[in-house]
Amino acid sequence: MTVQHPGTLIHLLKDRYHFLEEIHHNERLNSKIISLLLISFGGFFIYGGIIGASNAQMPLQIISSAIKLPALYLITLLICVPTLYIFNAFFGSQRTMKQHWAYLLTAITVISVLLCGFAPVSLFFLLAVNNKMFFLLLNVAIFSLTGLLGVSFLYQMMKPIDSEDESPNVHLRTNILRFWLALYGFVGTQLGWTMRPFFATGKEFSWLRPREEAGSFIISVWESLNHVLR
Repeated sequence: MTVQHPGTLIHLLKDRYHFLEEIHHNERLNSKIISLLLISFGGFFIYGGIIGASNAQMPLQIISSAIKLPALYLITLLICVPTLYIFNAFFGSQRTMKQHWAYLLTAITVISVLLCGFAPVSLFFLLAVNNKMFFLLLNVAIFSLTGLLGVSFLYQMMKPIDSEDESPNVHLRTNILRFWLALYGFVGTQLGWTMRPFFATGKEFSWLRPREEAGSFIISVWESLNHVLR
């Protein structure tokens, strides 16, 4: 088996419909899964390093964020994929677990590539604006936008189609997919909050914040927004 990671990325970017057709027909799934894992890890690693560089005096934060960001996305998939596969299989889907992984990793790779597209913007504001709260909110907006685009792409490519699916539960599985996407977003947000810090906002480096600390992701963003708008 030959694995060509750059070729997989170019194929996905230039002809994603044919790329998805190959997944639909179980063509070279092992090669695609390996390539998508490595490409997505690389993209998240690069962007994680940028957001971790918000304090130049804490180089360990760069390493920590570069490792934790790809871990966040991939662990969230590990947690949520079995739910989607089991419910789809129970209600008539013929897609295999390997196909589910290939589809979901395609969406994750799209998100990582979009983040890399925003990387120069994030790096520019990191260097040009000495305001950590602004940098935090900017990246929350970037993560939100790329996440929504990735989820939309995933919904379009995994949504059951009446003309192509003989199962009587097509509409039910469409609703299951919608529910799963909301679940994925919720799990990812909570896991991201658990794995913080990604941004070097404190004076001392730490791999993880104590679990007993009060607050939540939404409260943190709201407080940061209030701080910037004062």
